[in-house]
Amino acid sequence: MEFIETTEELEALYGTPGEASLVKVADHLTPTYRAWIMASRFCILTTVGPEGTDSSPRGDDGPVVLELDDRHLALPDWRGNERIDSLRNIVRDPRVSLMFMVPGSNNVVRVNGEAKLTADPDLRARFEKTGKQPRTVAVIRIREVYSQCARAIMRSKIWSASDESADLPSVGDMLKEMTSGAFDGASYDKEWPERAKTTLW
Repeated sequence: MEFIETTEELEALYGTPGEASLVKVADHLTPTYRAWIMASRFCILTTVGPEGTDSSPRGDDGPVVLELDDRHLALPDWRGNERIDSLRNIVRDPRVSLMFMVPGSNNVVRVNGEAKLTADPDLRARFEKTGKQPRTVAVIRIREVYSQCARAIMRSKIWSASDESADLPSVGDMLKEMTSGAFDGASYDKEWPERAKTTLW
């Protein structure tokens, strides 16, 4: 198997990008990009650090980010698995990408930029839910914002009504496998729904 080693080889295979893929890029929130991102309750945060890359799902019950101004977004860090891989990466390398999704839409909007973490009390308070606040907030400086091609979601039919998750291994199954049976995966799966309900924020 031969691998492509240069950008020249790569570009020879793909040719010239279409006009739409070039003119769609903005360096700030325009009215249409703002409306789209504010409708998104879910995004994927991608970071990079010395150990490699990390992607983390981020979700909320309203807009997943807060607009500070047309060049800055704020992303709260709500309770998760406490690994803080993404946060650790941001402290060491500020480069981030966010992919915003809206259920039912075949489009995705991407933001590329740099992030800094803050535990500023006033900013954290703006996200308060049921008396709880995020421990930190990532403030993201927008360098690029643009829409992604819809074909990937169209091909995958990810928003179809069919539920394909019924036969998937559970997280308990995965934990049991990773510990050669030592972890009680069945109890984990049984207790998880109630634990999740009381620890969302």
